[in-house]
Amino acid sequence: MNNVLILLDELSVWKPFYETKSIISVSDYLQNKSIDNTSKLVINLSGNFSYNSEGYYCSLLAQARGDKVIPGVETLNKLETETGIRLDQHLHKLCWQWIQKNNITDEIWSIDVFFGTCKEKGLEKVARYIFDNYPCPLLRVSFNNKQRNQIEKIKTVKLAELDDVQQDFFAEALDNFNKKVWRNPRSAKSPRYNLAIFHNPNDSFQPSNKKALMKFVEISKRMNINAELITEEDVTRLMEFDALFIRATTSLNHITYYLSQKAKQADMVVIDDPLSIIRCTNKVFLNELLIKENIPAPKSKLVFKSNSNNFNEIAEKLGSPFIIKIPDGSFSHGIKKITNENDLKENLDLLFENSSILLAQEYIPTDFDWRIGILNGEPLFACKYYMARGHWQIYYHPIKGKTKCGDFETIPIYQVPKIVLKTAIKATSFIGKGLYGVDLKVVDEKAVVIEINDNPNIDYEIEDAILGDELYYRIISEFVRTLESKHRHDVR
Repeated sequence: MNNVLILLDELSVWKPFYETKSIISVSDYLQNKSIDNTSKLVINLSGNFSYNSEGYYCSLLAQARGDKVIPGVETLNKLETETGIRLDQHLHKLCWQWIQKNNITDEIWSIDVFFGTCKEKGLEKVARYIFDNYPCPLLRVSFNNKQRNQIEKIKTVKLAELDDVQQDFFAEALDNFNKKVWRNPRSAKSPRYNLAIFHNPNDSFQPSNKKALMKFVEISKRMNINAELITEEDVTRLMEFDALFIRATTSLNHITYYLSQKAKQADMVVIDDPLSIIRCTNKVFLNELLIKENIPAPKSKLVFKSNSNNFNEIAEKLGSPFIIKIPDGSFSHGIKKITNENDLKENLDLLFENSSILLAQEYIPTDFDWRIGILNGEPLFACKYYMARGHWQIYYHPIKGKTKCGDFETIPIYQVPKIVLKTAIKATSFIGKGLYGVDLKVVDEKAVVIEINDNPNIDYEIEDAILGDELYYRIISEFVRTLESKHRHDVR
């Protein structure tokens, strides 16, 4: 577990705030006089972060001691060398709209960004973006009032220099960033580890339904693990945790991949890890990988927007009808069955709006797909996902009306054909050691890999229908096993 430690030049600086045992002087921390030797989240509020200062060495030694520290040395070096950042197009637009709305006429104006938050309504996303690039507790960011290139300077702010209003803002920001500083202990026994379970409650197709998410929290608690459900609003609190479990549909150009990267960079244990997301979420990449490793897969062909494409040419290689997919679709979105030239032209025009490369695959009709859940190279669960009634896919998304889903059947592992298990395990061995869901079809007693999912569905009373609570226990145990292995390595 991460204990919270707040470093101050002088403890008297904390006088305006609530009393806490979490504060320690910079000098005492440098002399390793902290409470114990457990891993900590260190919030460095030194007033001097210049190179070779005590504040700088606190961040340097924190990293050497295996503590998670904010700001880290990399951030301090960026601030010292004034390495700038540029807002992306969306944030430029937000910032410019705010300038116009608030009639900013000063050539240079500034906001305070405390733990990724600001008081200025409408600039919250800008503040979080700055904190993501410069994870530092107290920042003052100067902007110009031009339509582009607004950020002029980023510098740290001393806690001792805050006025009453800023002190209130700081206290609130700190409280939101790390509620455990003020939270009363839940029990006499501290949890072994803190696990963040990231989900998107607004997603129509979540990888885990609400009851399954609560099961993860419940089973974690029984194992003395503090598991907490977090959303996009909580991303600035990521360093509070020892591990991250992503239970939202992943994509490369998405918050899920960004979070996975940040967690990995912070040396957290994470499922799905960034490499697994890269390898699984893009069907073009995955198809090439399966071909390279001689994993049975449907016959396929890449279709390029820059080429002229015709039905007969593709059908000659794949047969008729065939399937066209966008590279990063999920839950049967962005997949079309093509039966003739008109079909092809109509759907290429539609799908090329999302990607310049599409994947064409042979059409393999079956009543159901196998889904084999794999955790660290071992089978975890097995399901048959049946096609939606009257449709060729598991999910049917009509132009009008409600999405329909096929039935399911959860199967004990020992009843799964050996060729299906063997192929699923072999396929994931080239992806990683995380949690995967392998979709396969059996054709002429041969298992063919359709997809590998880096965040397979774990739904209450579906994937857990055979193992029950044991399924959640095994997944949480994998986090514990990896954390303990990592801790033993760090101790050496």
